[in-house]
Amino acid sequence: MFPSFLPAPVQKLTESTSINLAQKIEYQPISTPLRKKPILTSYIHQGSEGTPILLLHGFDSSVLEFRRLLPRLAPQNETWAVDLLGFGFTERDVNIQISPRTISTHLYCFWQSLIQQPVILVGTSMGGAAALDFTLNHPEAVKSLVLIGSAGMSPGPILGKFLFPPLDTLATGFLRNPKIRQGISETAYFDKTFASRDAQICAALHLEMPLWNRALISFTKNGGYGSFRKMLHKIQQQTLILWGENDRILGTADAQKFQQAIVNSQLIWIKNCGHVPHLEQPQLTAQYILNFLQSN
Repeated sequence: MFPSFLPAPVQKLTESTSINLAQKIEYQPISTPLRKKPILTSYIHQGSEGTPILLLHGFDSSVLEFRRLLPRLAPQNETWAVDLLGFGFTERDVNIQISPRTISTHLYCFWQSLIQQPVILVGTSMGGAAALDFTLNHPEAVKSLVLIGSAGMSPGPILGKFLFPPLDTLATGFLRNPKIRQGISETAYFDKTFASRDAQICAALHLEMPLWNRALISFTKNGGYGSFRKMLHKIQQQTLILWGENDRILGTADAQKFQQAIVNSQLIWIKNCGHVPHLEQPQLTAQYILNFLQSN
């Protein structure tokens, strides 16, 4: 059975990986300094061995993004995935601004409440920027770092600061459009057959959660994640950079910039792969991560 808090379209999932992971999503009230009442936080936890792995999803996404990767990591390592504040199925609150600061605060409280030991922090796309921010602010909580097609090298868009009503509502309405989302999905993959109907449901399920558009507008107006270029030299953790050779979302130039800027880093290119190696080449991505853990 699916958790009761998931929107009704979850019943339309067809792929076993999607169904299995959706059934394992849990809610946990996480106390934070952001408000008096705990924030209901959605996450997945599997496995119990070794150093814990914590997976952070990309922009306007959810833990379902890890439906093919997490099951390949959990048999060998305790593995977590969490919906960042303002995203996925985590509770939203109109009185909490969604910004890198509040996202990092919520994530630290989640880590402090449930994990309580240094993690292998894995961030994909925007989740990579969130992972960089968290590592810089809470280095004691991060043993090593994995960036998959990561944002955080180039400045963030400034358009959001000018999104006044009704333009903000129109912008989120545009992003909600199934044809627009399908086009983004197809661009993210090297092999467009991965942009299936099941993938579309996974990518859009969280849109049915209360206040989805308000949180997205808040995050955009607060500027999102900018560039960490000038701070990357402070990261001392061993870092693995995985990048699809055919990334058409962020391109490929930033991969080598990250490798040059982070002292203890290595870059691995994944062939015949777009922006989402964890979805398009999950077995290979998992093997690279597990090898990285063993070597460190």
